[in-house]
Amino acid sequence: MIRLVNPTDSSYPGSDSAGHAAGNGAGATEQDAAVELLELVRTELATLTLPLALPGAEEARTTAANALGQLDDYILPRWRSLDAPLLAVVGGSTGAGKSTLVNALVGHPVTRSGAIRPTTRQPILLHHPQDADWFTSNRVLPTLSRVRGELVKANTPASRAGAAPDAGAMTSLVLVADQAVPQGVAILDAPDVDSISDDNRQLAGQLLAAADLWLFVTTANRYADAVPWKLLLDAASRDITVAIILDRVPPGAEQEIADDLHAMLNREGLAGAQLFVVPEATLNQLGMLPPESVQPINAWLANISEDATGRAEIVRRTLNGTVRSLSERLTVLAQAVQDQHDAGNQLGEDVQAAFADAATRIGQSTSDGTLLRGEVLARWQDFVGTGEFFRALESNIGRFRDRIGAFFKGQPPPAVKVESAIETGLQAVIVDQAARAAEDADQRWRADPAGRQLLGLDDLSGVTADFPAEVAAEIRAWQGEVLALIRSEGAAKRSQARWLSFGVNGLGVILMIVVFSFTGGLTGAEVGIAGGTAVVGQKLLEAIFGEDAVRRLAKEAKTALEKRCASLLDGQQQRFLDRLAPAQADAKRLDELATRLGSLGKLGTQGGKA
Repeated sequence: MIRLVNPTDSSYPGSDSAGHAAGNGAGATEQDAAVELLELVRTELATLTLPLALPGAEEARTTAANALGQLDDYILPRWRSLDAPLLAVVGGSTGAGKSTLVNALVGHPVTRSGAIRPTTRQPILLHHPQDADWFTSNRVLPTLSRVRGELVKANTPASRAGAAPDAGAMTSLVLVADQAVPQGVAILDAPDVDSISDDNRQLAGQLLAAADLWLFVTTANRYADAVPWKLLLDAASRDITVAIILDRVPPGAEQEIADDLHAMLNREGLAGAQLFVVPEATLNQLGMLPPESVQPINAWLANISEDATGRAEIVRRTLNGTVRSLSERLTVLAQAVQDQHDAGNQLGEDVQAAFADAATRIGQSTSDGTLLRGEVLARWQDFVGTGEFFRALESNIGRFRDRIGAFFKGQPPPAVKVESAIETGLQAVIVDQAARAAEDADQRWRADPAGRQLLGLDDLSGVTADFPAEVAAEIRAWQGEVLALIRSEGAAKRSQARWLSFGVNGLGVILMIVVFSFTGGLTGAEVGIAGGTAVVGQKLLEAIFGEDAVRRLAKEAKTALEKRCASLLDGQQQRFLDRLAPAQADAKRLDELATRLGSLGKLGTQGGKA
């Protein structure tokens, strides 16, 4: 039976040692380079995120998590300690007799067996006392806390051996030092691979992934079951050393069943797997198998224990295969990262296209004369006067210069109402186009599973509540820029009296009117009142500042307005783009690491001591 003791008890064998360093010289250099590469891979996997809901993304996340777990549980510890004892994990289906087999291998009950399932919840690792220091640290299976067990009291039946099944103890690993375990080989009794408990199945997979050697237990009735074969095929793909124990074989059926299983193993790439047949036998009063039933297995383990070269070959083969498998998984993850990158770019481009269209439409509305109608036109007409002035302008544009002199002699009304009308009209255009862009972007994202996931229950199909006020503030700021342009240009003119008599605000309003028709090109019958108002404004400014100066001022004012509009739209589109997480991983970098891992998987443990 196992008695649990304090894991910090210094009297426990090997408690002062945390592990051994393997090799020196060229071998150590090679080993250091391998560990450095693996740590780079680990860093990539630890920071890898696949946030978008793409086809295959969930599977890729699982692949990444499993790869990271195996790096921590097996690959890195094994490369750091090439001469550590082999870890042989005993796994198999429910009721296959794993715990009974482990008890038989050491010759006395150490792990609980019985009819209640699952009997193995808390994994038990049996090791030779002189190998204790390899396992007391977190060198291998670092996520499982250590609990030390002691062998006490002989003649304890197997049904009461070991720790009682406890789901809460699954995150710990019981370490038991036993002279019956051959030195250089540790035996770990794992939960059922097809357990009804999800946690048990997950733990079983984790332990098998950390093994140098699999002792896979099945029965004469269940050796063709799907779940065990899925694991065995995975082992074959990774070239893991596997020994299959065919348990509870009826007398007289040994050869027939063994031949059938051999044929299945050959077909599935496991021709090199060692096969042991354990005949069906009556258990003794302690729940133990006859010693002779497991004698071939014990002899095989003893031979591994005594053969350093053989152990090194098992380490090389399993480690190589696992690293190559990691390389393949990294290639898969590189593609998943690229898919995420491409999908994220497409979602971002959809948003940017929607708001770019809005910017184009705003640009058109502020340059084709659209704003020179309605309230803006009415206030402009109030500002410059109507009636005879405009009739004269329409009938004889050549007499405009004479009229302009008379115009300057008078006192034009304030420009405030025109500025206010421009603000209102321009605000309506920008808010409307931004809302249309947001609706377009929202619809594009909701048509994509990844976009729907990013939006969730949020509705981004309109502008934010404070956007209209923000737009109004930006328009007023732009109007201030326009006045500053007029003020700066007028200061350089000798005839300051002419433009000062009209007022900075008045000339600023005229420049705004010119901006709204700057690239419109309205001519002929389409000019109408809007075109006429633009001509009035442009001629007034040219009379004061000159043609070149007016063209430059209009261009600067137009550019300033476009920048402010772009900034306003950027703020609304950023609500979408902020949901796109920045890329943490680089597909090309993962591919490069996969290639390097492939080379490492061929290198194996050459140069290291095993």
